[in-house]
Amino acid sequence: ERPRMPGGRRPYVRSALPARGMPATLAYDAEDEALLLGSGRIAPVPAGAWDFHAGGVRVLEAWFNERAGAGADGATPPEDGSLAALRPADWPQEWTSELLELITVLALLAELEPSRAELAGRTADGPHLTADALRAAGVLPAPLAARRPASVLDHHEEGPDGQFALL
Repeated sequence: ERPRMPGGRRPYVRSALPARGMPATLAYDAEDEALLLGSGRIAPVPAGAWDFHAGGVRVLEAWFNERAGAGADGATPPEDGSLAALRPADWPQEWTSELLELITVLALLAELEPSRAELAGRTADGPHLTADALRAAGVLPAPLAARRPASVLDHHEEGPDGQFALL
């Protein structure tokens, strides 16, 4: 079963995407929690999914730009004759399904962001674990055995009939 967004909601196509051609624009209506692709409308799309960034780029915009032919940055079209310039003339149904799943995943990731930040030790109070604390606990520095490749010569493995075998 496909995952659901927080609260058990799922994004749906509320107004069909254009039957011919590619949607020219992508926008977000925060009041209605709707993603607008040309004349098409998908809702609900939580603000966290719309605002989700990876590598300094808004993920939904990069996804749309790659498919609509604008390139990931939204401004640079792919060079004529390149593989990136080869794309369908019309918006495929598969892309709509992909987009609905991407919205759900981004909404779930946005909900986990506070927990992720806490695990990473980046809360408003600063890092929870420092290198000094790890040294004091004996975690750092890593033991010499953990820093070198494993060797079959360090210990013997017993093979069939009791003989030792190098594996």
